[in-house]
Amino acid sequence: MDLAISVKGVPIRLTEERWYHISTGHPEIADYYYDILDTIENPKIIYKGTNNGLIAVSSRFESENKFIVVIYKEIDDNDGFVITAYLTSKFQKFNKMQILWKQQD
Repeated sequence: MDLAISVKGVPIRLTEERWYHISTGHPEIADYYYDILDTIENPKIIYKGTNNGLIAVSSRFESENKFIVVIYKEIDDNDGFVITAYLTSKFQKFNKMQILWKQQD
């Protein structure tokens, strides 16, 4: 299990069980373990997800028109966990979502 610290300072757990789910369900992201953790710590933008989930999007592969998306939940100020992660080239699908946090340019 590894931890990433969210922009709100909350430790977010990436457990072995969640990593197995992510790497088998979305094999295209299997080589990006540490990039997933980095997306939580250094996102380009965070959107409001469903059921109090947070959607962090990284611009790391923007030049290739790909973005890492990490969906996680903050349970309280001291604990949170990754739900899933995947790569997408469809950034526009987030346009209608509520922005909760945005990286300052």
